[in-house]
Amino acid sequence: MTLQEILAGATLKRGLPAHLASLQVSGLEYDSRRVQPGSLFFAFSGSQVDGRKFAAEAAARGAVATVCELPPAGTPAAPWIEVEHGRQALAMACRNLYAGLAERLVLTGITGTNGKTTVSILVDWLLRHAGKTTALIGTIEYRLAGEARLAANTTPESLDLYRLFVELEQAGGTHVTMEVSSHGLALGRVHGVPFHTAVFTNLSRDHLDFHGTMEAYFEAKKLLFAGREAPPPRYAVLNLDDEWGRTISPAPASHAVWYGCRPDADLSASNVETGFEGLRFDLTWRGEVRRVVSPLLGRMNVHNILAAVGAGLCQGLELDTMIEGVATLKAIPGRFERVEQGQPFLVVVDYAHTDDALRNALATARALSTRRVITVFGCGGDRDRQKRPMMGEAAAEGSDYVVLTSDNPRSEDPLAIMNDAMVGLRRHDVPLLAEPDRRTAIRRAILEAQAEDLVLIAGKGHETYQTLKEHTIPFDDREVAKEILREFGYEGGQT
Repeated sequence: MTLQEILAGATLKRGLPAHLASLQVSGLEYDSRRVQPGSLFFAFSGSQVDGRKFAAEAAARGAVATVCELPPAGTPAAPWIEVEHGRQALAMACRNLYAGLAERLVLTGITGTNGKTTVSILVDWLLRHAGKTTALIGTIEYRLAGEARLAANTTPESLDLYRLFVELEQAGGTHVTMEVSSHGLALGRVHGVPFHTAVFTNLSRDHLDFHGTMEAYFEAKKLLFAGREAPPPRYAVLNLDDEWGRTISPAPASHAVWYGCRPDADLSASNVETGFEGLRFDLTWRGEVRRVVSPLLGRMNVHNILAAVGAGLCQGLELDTMIEGVATLKAIPGRFERVEQGQPFLVVVDYAHTDDALRNALATARALSTRRVITVFGCGGDRDRQKRPMMGEAAAEGSDYVVLTSDNPRSEDPLAIMNDAMVGLRRHDVPLLAEPDRRTAIRRAILEAQAEDLVLIAGKGHETYQTLKEHTIPFDDREVAKEILREFGYEGGQT
């Protein structure tokens, strides 16, 4: 394709002269190390790395030109094309290069603060249960036609996304389910992607270090339902129980499916029962009622199941087939996941890292525990500081005993982060222990636990690492809890 054809739809700061417009482009890259002769190189100007530094290397490897939002830093070694938005330009270039590819697949995008991972895994599970060959793109992992891969970002760059689409189609796949983060939407990673179904879970405080305000955060989420350089999604699956969700106005071309526990929802839940064995509730859709049985724990999973079933209905899946599928999904990694070694108390690991998510997890814990709830939690470094006291207050309100510890401190002092959270904890008279070493904190919580207590280890969920100032270390809350339980003599659990 010519350079002009590749960049069709991208907003250029000035027109392409004829000698550039006719250049032949054989591929796209944003990583200079992967450039091949004939590639078009995209240099992104990030907060930590300026992609312009790699333009000379890209040119030396055969890039025909560099696309960037900024002017060159010095004399460029290859033609330089300035655009208004670099990632949006790459997304449009991908759509042009891989013409028709995304339209041949059924794409489901899931956004919101909490529940994205659970809903995406559920949707993918239901599709596979119905016999579809799928791709799953999300926080925990990418999965393509049954093959698991490391997840670099919750929402990958557009070029990586289209390359996954190519692989899925080559494998005979038809359906893609992906978490769409507010960062991915705001940065333009899914700009121009034609979603078949868009799902909204809920909205609560998170990522304000990036967005600044809740309003800006919500505006980023709503981009999934607007359609930018692509038609709006054919279906919008929206949470009627969420105050932010109720304000979303789907595009006129989108068919809305509202879900929730309200009787006026299109897809509703009632007669909810929760317990150690999971969930049971009545699901109503167009006058038909089905009893849903799920091994997933906690009332928050009622909404997650409704959202997933709503997405499946939009894609033509049979209701009874989905009810069967829901019953067979035993757990979501790091989402209220039990750690069982035969101990006389419950140990649960959850990804809750916002005050709202922590409150939801603690409400679930309270419903399951017949005695005390013991909570281990921390707050991430280099993130929104204002939510730390809010998380501390949520932990204090919902717990009988709190162990405040370190999460992923990143470049910050763990003790300073803990002090921020302590402000909220001290608003309530709850017994607490401050222990910056996370392994020791988990040990102290388990040591404190007695029969019929519940120990909630919150914040990291599925993560298998801890990010410190100088380096990253292996750390999995689930494995650490198992090791400590074994040290205390409990050996009767799952291996």
